[in-house]
Amino acid sequence: METVRVALLVISTITMGLVGGLFYGFSVAVVRALARVDDRTFVLVCQKMNRAIENGLFALSFVGTVIFSGISLVLFIAIGKSTVYVPIIVALVLYVLSLLITFRISIPMNNAIDRVGDPDKAKDLAGARKAFEAPWNRWNHIRGLLAIAGFGALCWALIEYGAL
Repeated sequence: METVRVALLVISTITMGLVGGLFYGFSVAVVRALARVDDRTFVLVCQKMNRAIENGLFALSFVGTVIFSGISLVLFIAIGKSTVYVPIIVALVLYVLSLLITFRISIPMNNAIDRVGDPDKAKDLAGARKAFEAPWNRWNHIRGLLAIAGFGALCWALIEYGAL
């Protein structure tokens, strides 16, 4: 059982790091590149990214982070190892906040940019971009910071466990 506990904590840490890294990558590279393109390209690329991210590998890390961390938390609570389960709780709270931003803000904004339709036929690409770009970027930075802090909390749990 000890091996399962440690494996789940390691997997939780990896998946949290992957999600935090994705948000970080968007913040430091993708949105900066998109800031340099015309409105048509911006809308088209955002629409294509919305489709591309809907895949099993992303879902495994995105949803897996909650599942693996939750199971890990239960297993550490069961043995009363509070020095490990407290940082797991912190990580879960931070990640749930990140998920709330994703589901309440980012996904609805992604859906709005999708509703623009074919950029070659859309009437107000500049308006669609203006409504999307700055707010989406701001919230992505915030959810990225939350996920990265969650990753740090899971690293803290690994240190407390003695795995690092």
